[in-house]
Amino acid sequence: HEMDFTHCFKDDMECSHTREAPEGSADTWHNCGCEHHTSAQSRLFIKGGRIVNDDQSFDADIYIEDGIIKQIGNNLVIPGGARTIEAKGKLVIPGGIDTHTHMQLPFMGTHAVDDFYSGTKAALAGGTTMIIDFVLDQKNVSLLEAYDKWRNWADSKVCCDYALHSCVTWWSPEVAKEMDILCKEKGINSFKMFLAYKDVFMLEDNELYEVFKRCRELGALGMVHAENGHLIAEKSSEMIQHGITGPEAHEMCRPEEVEAEATNRAITLANQANCPLYIVHVMSKSAAKVVTKARRQGKVVFGEPIAASLGTDGTHYWNKCWRHAAGHVMGPPLRPDPTTPGYLMDLLANNDLQVTGTDNCTFNADQKALGKDDFRKIPNGVNGVEDRMSVIWEKGVHTGKMDPCRFVAVTSTNAAKIFNIYPQKGRIAVGSDADIVVWNPNASRTISAKTHHQAVDFNIFEGMLCHGVAEYVMTNGHVVLDEGQVRVTQGMGRFIPLPCNSETVFSRIRERERTTKPCKVEREPYDGPVAKITATQMSEKMIVADNPIIPNNAEFHGRPMTSSGARNLQDSTFSLSGQQIDEKSPRRSTTRSLNPPGGKSSGLW
Repeated sequence: HEMDFTHCFKDDMECSHTREAPEGSADTWHNCGCEHHTSAQSRLFIKGGRIVNDDQSFDADIYIEDGIIKQIGNNLVIPGGARTIEAKGKLVIPGGIDTHTHMQLPFMGTHAVDDFYSGTKAALAGGTTMIIDFVLDQKNVSLLEAYDKWRNWADSKVCCDYALHSCVTWWSPEVAKEMDILCKEKGINSFKMFLAYKDVFMLEDNELYEVFKRCRELGALGMVHAENGHLIAEKSSEMIQHGITGPEAHEMCRPEEVEAEATNRAITLANQANCPLYIVHVMSKSAAKVVTKARRQGKVVFGEPIAASLGTDGTHYWNKCWRHAAGHVMGPPLRPDPTTPGYLMDLLANNDLQVTGTDNCTFNADQKALGKDDFRKIPNGVNGVEDRMSVIWEKGVHTGKMDPCRFVAVTSTNAAKIFNIYPQKGRIAVGSDADIVVWNPNASRTISAKTHHQAVDFNIFEGMLCHGVAEYVMTNGHVVLDEGQVRVTQGMGRFIPLPCNSETVFSRIRERERTTKPCKVEREPYDGPVAKITATQMSEKMIVADNPIIPNNAEFHGRPMTSSGARNLQDSTFSLSGQQIDEKSPRRSTTRSLNPPGGKSSGLW
């Protein structure tokens, strides 16, 4: 059955079912549902490739039926009617999992231009077969209502499987109850909080601590956007006062240490709550160092660099073209230090950072222009969902920083383990979902907004030559990228529930909860004397100084007089009130000394 046919044929007779393509999607087809058509699509035989998992690679064939990997090996005996895909000289890898997307997100007065259809179609074109999007609504909106809204948006549009994180932008007992329902009934196992976007999404430290405690109780992963929102608000106003209104001010008002400080604060709060922590979009060397140090101290924290921070830098904010500069605006911003991408890739290759997402949240030129006179109004967000796999291969594997097994780990397997869907996803094994990419490490492509499949009119990787290209992509056993042609089915993707208590995340947490539980010291009751406070003392308004080193009274000295009755010279005579220690003493008349110690200064020498 040829995919570009309008109808399905059997024995030269037209089927009674017509495949209707969604509006505006000429390359999209719908399965007619006939038994002969379904059987042809459900059987695939991938022959001659080298299978690469996160822990090993080997030569073997793969037989797929009904969306599940049924056999792996050599000289397989397979049923008739299966389509054969020749993979000799190529790598066969698990489909990518993008841990961080924002499809059709309502944000900063507009909506992200890539919705769940165009976004997931682009993902498949680049070798990503599953996304995890964020349910992010305004403060005081029910988490359950927001979840239902996102499911309604996504279910009818997604071309690949997807899951959801939930964002907590306000705190109350009701939020705590809804978190429980989301975990137990709705397939959510992670909650994201913001330390940025003051008065919009940001939580205060005490609220963040309460959410972390609730996550630990539910077996859910805490996630944080780490930037100091209070400081950003102040520095943003300073930039406007200085007359700096362009995209460069976006980076200048939120420098590296603003990200690093919030990263450290989030790790500290999560550790005190004994909650595992996932730092989203690690953008700077400084923040990455904080994550690395915390992991080496034994704290349960995961770091997620994204395609943007691994593939480009923040020097673009100073580009003379406003559109070009604004096209790179995101939060946290890309860093102007051009060595940052290589540094983050080194950490990713050596497991100091663990997974990769994209923070895909795209806006066209006219949307970015909302901030043409004020950088604070430029919608934050960049592309990446289509190009993540190629960018990481180019900057990681092609440069020799990581091997193909590590590439699989950081683009797919680690995400599946952290979010508790392994080995259903993230591995090529018998029984796993047939989300598979035939990857040609010797092919190359040049990234461009003119040729990408996303709806956005700009690409931050424009002109980048990438070695490593997806030639075939299968999602649930359906071939959706076929020798460069993208043929997807709108609404074919499934919602994948994410169970709580991931072993990768919580195995250490539960043991620590048991071994570090606070316990009191058993001792004999104190039966010694206890000082008595008289009624007179109780009625006196006694002020106790916060700092006991400096007495809170009108006296200048706290030490006793010397044996001769004089003031102890070790006491200070300074008072914040300006009062002098001897101001109550009568003034003495002036005494002129004719012969001071050391001799007169008026004499001749």
